[in-house]
Amino acid sequence: MHERKMLLQSIQQCDFALYELQLYLDTHPNCKRAMEQYRKHLEKKKKAEKMYTEKYGPIQPYQSNTTERWDWTDAPWPWEREAN
Repeated sequence: MHERKMLLQSIQQCDFALYELQLYLDTHPNCKRAMEQYRKHLEKKKKAEKMYTEKYGPIQPYQSNTTERWDWTDAPWPWEREAN
């Protein structure tokens, strides 16, 4: 469970950084350093989400990879005690 929690925390940290950088870039659209940071955090988030969903299932409904049945609600949700 420790790895699961660490991956989820990494995704949350990236989300926070991406949102803050988005707000900054809204007012400073030509800042190359901020854009580099945005790309770096986006890539880190994508990697963490890929690792998480491969091991523990989808975080968002669109990450469900089944065509037979809707499995989005099968595993414990990230905020449920069983998931942590």
